[in-house]
Amino acid sequence: MKLYDVYPLFDVNVVKGRGCYVWDEKGDLYLDLYGGHAVISIGHCHPHYVQMMTRQLNNLGFYSNSVVNKLQQQLAQRLGKISGYDDYQLFLVNSGAEANENALKLASFKTGKTRVLSAVKAFHGRTSLAVEATDNPKIIAPVNANNHVTYLPLNDLKAWQEELAKGDVCACIIECVQGVGGIKLATEEFAQGLQAACKEHGAVLICDEIQCGYGRTGKFFAHQWLGIRPDLITVAKGIGNGFPMGAVLISPDFQPVYGQLGTTFGGNHLACTAALAVIDVMESENLIDNARTIGDCLIGKLHQLQQQEPLIKEVRGRGLMIGIELNVPHKALRQNLVYQQHCFTGCASTNILRLLPPLCFNRQMADSFLERFQLALAAAKQ
Repeated sequence: MKLYDVYPLFDVNVVKGRGCYVWDEKGDLYLDLYGGHAVISIGHCHPHYVQMMTRQLNNLGFYSNSVVNKLQQQLAQRLGKISGYDDYQLFLVNSGAEANENALKLASFKTGKTRVLSAVKAFHGRTSLAVEATDNPKIIAPVNANNHVTYLPLNDLKAWQEELAKGDVCACIIECVQGVGGIKLATEEFAQGLQAACKEHGAVLICDEIQCGYGRTGKFFAHQWLGIRPDLITVAKGIGNGFPMGAVLISPDFQPVYGQLGTTFGGNHLACTAALAVIDVMESENLIDNARTIGDCLIGKLHQLQQQEPLIKEVRGRGLMIGIELNVPHKALRQNLVYQQHCFTGCASTNILRLLPPLCFNRQMADSFLERFQLALAAAKQ
């Protein structure tokens, strides 16, 4: 049986990792600026994370949500404190798609409406409602195409206001920094105007923080740069540093209904332990501040490089969520970065490099990437 190779560029057999580095089976070292789709928040194989996970696995790996799990209670308190949302309820699930799925259900339950507004180039997951809210017809199967969703340009406030005024919208779902969409940033004017329009017309505002949240932009949530407070916030990826986990943060305006939402594996003992270990390290190593400081530094140096490098069209981002839009397709350049420069990056569209390193990324690593990137750019011109 041959495994389906989704990402042929990443076909090295990685056998160990530490921090922002991974090694292949030959012992060659790679600098990781992708973190497995922004999943690795505190770094590969952090000793505290490994210790806590090992200890929990030796104690109890899983039991049903039919009994009290005190780790869930601890996580709710810790996450509420570090995020600034200690008055919100927490529903724990297994992935980002599941988090968005449940957020959209909650919005529909609350409003009794069925229509959703989502952004052009949005990505919210690959399950039922989540994939329908994703602006990519290639991954929406006929069974999912129920026409619940209208796509509108990010930052076109007037277009969103006009649709909301029709009165049949249950939810607006946005990424305040689009990931798969190419590191496009929502503006403060748009976000605040959208929140006001949602309140005016009885719609629920959902912020998808699955990729842009958990400290990546230099605040805990990306929407916190924009001065808004959503009704629902979805998280995943960085919450577990590689252990499958997701969550929905739910405004006090929502009243819980027993049995309305449910999950078998969500918030299991290992998942909660992973999430608690992540928060421990984020706090003790000041990783949110680090993401802001190092991200600002790297973005600044990339802007300088752009001034002298014709292959770079635009640099945009916030914190350690950075997009480099090229004037050429990224394929050959990324191959050089991986196979010659031993550096992992992500991509978006056909010409955008996406940088999503672990939040422990430092200045020396940033300088090392810049050197490797310039070598790859030079090779792309030959």
